[in-house]
Amino acid sequence: MVSQKVLVGSALGIHLRPAGAMCDKAIQFTSKVTMRYGEGKDANAKSVISILASGVKCGQEVEIIAEGEDEQEALKQVVAAFEAALVD
Repeated sequence: MVSQKVLVGSALGIHLRPAGAMCDKAIQFTSKVTMRYGEGKDANAKSVISILASGVKCGQEVEIIAEGEDEQEALKQVVAAFEAALVD
């Protein structure tokens, strides 16, 4: 299992563009990819609905977790796609 924390700097928080970018990238890997937020709550990073339902706002931190045979590459690419889409 590997993980990385990401600060949500977008004024809109997590909205459709970053949620879609995370999901689109996560589904390309066999590893389980999860977004942890709040008080230990998890969202399935392969589900746009699950990510959007998190309600993460600007200034909050999330943790992207990948677990599986391609976890290193999954984490790297999912975080990169997510961060790029968070730019306002």
